[in-house]
Amino acid sequence: MRKVGCIGLLLGLIGIAVFAWVAHDWAGSGPAEKPLAVVVPEGASLARAANELQKAGAIRSASRFRLYARIFGDGGAIKAGEYAIPEQASAHDVLTLLQEGKVRQRLVPVPEGYPSVLVHDALLRADGLTGDVPVPAEGSVLPDSYAYQKGDTRASVVARMQKAMKDYLAQAWAERKPGIAVRTPQEAIILASIVEKETAKPSERRTVAAVYGNRLRIGMPLQADPTVIYPITKGRPLGRRILRSELHAKNGYNTYASPGLPVGPIANPGRASIDAVLNPADSKALYFVADGSGGHVFADTLAEHNANVQKWYAIRRQRGEM
Repeated sequence: MRKVGCIGLLLGLIGIAVFAWVAHDWAGSGPAEKPLAVVVPEGASLARAANELQKAGAIRSASRFRLYARIFGDGGAIKAGEYAIPEQASAHDVLTLLQEGKVRQRLVPVPEGYPSVLVHDALLRADGLTGDVPVPAEGSVLPDSYAYQKGDTRASVVARMQKAMKDYLAQAWAERKPGIAVRTPQEAIILASIVEKETAKPSERRTVAAVYGNRLRIGMPLQADPTVIYPITKGRPLGRRILRSELHAKNGYNTYASPGLPVGPIANPGRASIDAVLNPADSKALYFVADGSGGHVFADTLAEHNANVQKWYAIRRQRGEM
């Protein structure tokens, strides 16, 4: 009896040791010595995913991972995508990531007012995107941050950017203020791109939009400096002052040389600038000039504007800029 009891005790201890080892192998620290990126292909089985994880060094054994998933897992399906596996993540944590679909977040940021050449540059720099894509049409991309997964094509990301702009513009146009100066959604995008470039202060956007709308109604040239620069650089920084010859150049964009809107947008305007054009401030202002603090001062008459310009010149002289 004593011998049988000893054997039973020994088997019990072995069982406890095995259970402790299995528990540690499943829920204890994993083998990854640094954060890892692992791609689970579309339609991959648990076995295929386990092989990819073992190959990357995220788990110790693909076969044990599959066994533990059947024993300890909840039976949930794994989801395809690229996963960021934390350093020393346990097999349990890895399975949870795959079942919850917590894929690695990759983003292409498009700031408000970005010209399409810079959008194109950002797409080419984006790690993990594939394929080439032409520069998107100016004004066709809605500024935002766009998520993608490794292996996505640049063309597919551009398509989402452009669909976002199309959808937002359609909604905003349907809710536009009656009697505004722009007659079509495309004209709204053109004017919004100018507003975007003319002020960085959210509180001013609707008033700047009102100034340009008032000018359009009476056939007065918009005289927006960014429209002079655009055909020279396609939206990239000019890096110098505008030349007098450039102010007189007729190229379809220069709003000093020709009245009305330019032939196309000069940037990709954000939601706020689109909204400002479609719901401008109630203002009779026809002029604005910098106020020295990052904003602008507005005027209804040329005499008021000239006085404001002189104040701006005084500020610049005080700063040693003139």
